[in-house]
Amino acid sequence: MSKAAKPYKSERKGRVVPGVASATAVAALTTAAFAGVAFLGVQALDSLREGGSVALPPDATETRRHSPGRHEPTVVPPRSGHGKRVVYSVSAQRVWLVRPDGGLLRTFTVTPGAVQPVPGHYQVRSRTGRATGSDGVPVEHVVRFSDADGTPIGFSATVDEDARPGTSGVGGGAIREGRADGEAMWRFAVIDVPVVVVR
Repeated sequence: MSKAAKPYKSERKGRVVPGVASATAVAALTTAAFAGVAFLGVQALDSLREGGSVALPPDATETRRHSPGRHEPTVVPPRSGHGKRVVYSVSAQRVWLVRPDGGLLRTFTVTPGAVQPVPGHYQVRSRTGRATGSDGVPVEHVVRFSDADGTPIGFSATVDEDARPGTSGVGGGAIREGRADGEAMWRFAVIDVPVVVVR
């Protein structure tokens, strides 16, 4: 006569099964990570829409920089040269600082003056730490690369962030940038660094 098998009684009653706890923890961490990435992505997009600047990690745009048909601010304009250079688009009113390997270091919007450079290839000619702009506004980190009929053309930042460039109506070749962008330009664009102006 065989004995009936006793029903299995779990001795783990009241305990958390390790496999379930691990899966729950991983799911929670994954959800939190996606939420964090989404939040940062929205912040970066808002910054670009407001004309802000973007500093990128070394390899962030290497594969996208010459993608045809794309008009993203983080894509360096095609046919804008090679190697380390400053690229300035007159129509987009945007600057790209391009590393020697072709990757994008930084991009930001600018406010041009009344005198614009003709599209072409230039080099940084002179630099001045602090000066007074042709509109009487104190500026810093002045990087000049061209002139038009005796009017110097170059990048600069207003010392006073509240001084909105271009509101005075005074003509000039200043291409105004924010202070942080001006400092980045100053560190990057030393004498003889190429400046490529595109439409």
